[in-house]
Amino acid sequence: MSDAIKNLGILLSGRGSNFEAIAKNIASGKVPNARIAIVISNRADAGGLDVARKLGLETVVIPSKGKVREEHDREVVAALQHHKVDLVCLAGYMRLLSPWFVKQFPHKILNIHPSLLPAFPGLEAQEQAFAYGVKISGCTVHFVDEELDHGAIIVQKPVLVLDGDDERTLAARILEQEHIAYSEAINIVLAGSFDIVGRRLVP
Repeated sequence: MSDAIKNLGILLSGRGSNFEAIAKNIASGKVPNARIAIVISNRADAGGLDVARKLGLETVVIPSKGKVREEHDREVVAALQHHKVDLVCLAGYMRLLSPWFVKQFPHKILNIHPSLLPAFPGLEAQEQAFAYGVKISGCTVHFVDEELDHGAIIVQKPVLVLDGDDERTLAARILEQEHIAYSEAINIVLAGSFDIVGRRLVP
């Protein structure tokens, strides 16, 4: 990893607990040579914005309601480029990015999903896993491509499904691993010492 500080752009729509974990890990040195340059939300009432402001980070609200997807995406990309963002991190961003958006940041957009992809993509992954009766669930940090929860996998963390679990307890334990996995994935991507061969991330 070079010593140059890399700018992260965070996109969120809700409370932003993964964003908060990333911010803490940057502050503690677990994610070295990185800073959060901008936090963007499509919702003015997103709790993550309050967290960002308390941390002294710059925030922008770019409302998505009533806008064509690509029109909204162009506004978001313009804000990211204005802040010279090197890596885009989706942290509970409830918008599917347009193919045009993805092309602006090739292999520079990360997302985290609360399942071991390719199992249980889309919404309510923990509920899907619990209903299906799986014995192991977990979380996945992956590159974003034009398809939902589809890009090459960077980090996965398994979580055992316990006999006494319900959707809420399982989701809480998966979230603990999400907070660890996302920063690990950021470090891997910022280090840049990998290739993508087919769907595989190869060191």
